[in-house]
Amino acid sequence: MLYRTDKVNYYLDIAETVAERSTCLRRHYGAIIVRDDEIISTGYNGAPRGRKNCADLGHCLRDELNIPSGQRYELCRAVHAEQNAIISAARRDTMGGTLYLAGRDPKTGKLLADTAPCSMCRRFIINAGIRRVVCRVAEDKYETIDVRDWIFNDDSVDMRPE
Repeated sequence: MLYRTDKVNYYLDIAETVAERSTCLRRHYGAIIVRDDEIISTGYNGAPRGRKNCADLGHCLRDELNIPSGQRYELCRAVHAEQNAIISAARRDTMGGTLYLAGRDPKTGKLLADTAPCSMCRRFIINAGIRRVVCRVAEDKYETIDVRDWIFNDDSVDMRPE
């Protein structure tokens, strides 16, 4: 009997292939947006078009400053994979769609088990009308996020002191 990859892993495999275009020295992420079983757009993390990227420069400012992952994004040259996929699509096409996200550590080649959109990308995803996000966390394991949960339960923007 012929083995056939299930649809979710098929799309996550494509997102991983897209990540191979990443120019970030810290993380390689790839994202694809799918609606009605059709790929709408793809994106990977890298510098804005026409700007020098970390791979070409040979260094990462956030690494040099020992900034932990998930912090001080304003110092990063890259546009995130999710953002690039959303920018490359029309909102009418992303409405009700699914964003598939996969990431690898470029130094080790290992999958990133903590793959998930950051708080900035969550806002982009919500406004793009994307219904769910599927993140690869192991070779054939993934987590599915209902974007409505972010709308009603996300407090990542609330930075007021207690």
